[in-house]
Amino acid sequence: MSIKNTPATLKKMEELYDEMGYSIRFEKGNFHSGYCILEDRKIVVINKFLNLEGRINALTDILPSIQYDVTSLPTDIRIFYETVMSIPANK
Repeated sequence: MSIKNTPATLKKMEELYDEMGYSIRFEKGNFHSGYCILEDRKIVVINKFLNLEGRINALTDILPSIQYDVTSLPTDIRIFYETVMSIPANK
């Protein structure tokens, strides 16, 4: 299963990160991978010059590195999380 690169998917990703206590910021900077994670502050910074697909891919790439008890997520968000996590790393 895969996810589509649509504005609705990006919004759902933002909701997921919000539920996990992370703040997403789209800013300019010298990012080698398109993103930066500030773990101690729970902030994810995404290169604002990335297109929609790049933003979704960056958020998808970051997700496995975040330790979180997904059982506390609302059901619809948990289903989306499980869908995203089931996507192979090499898209």
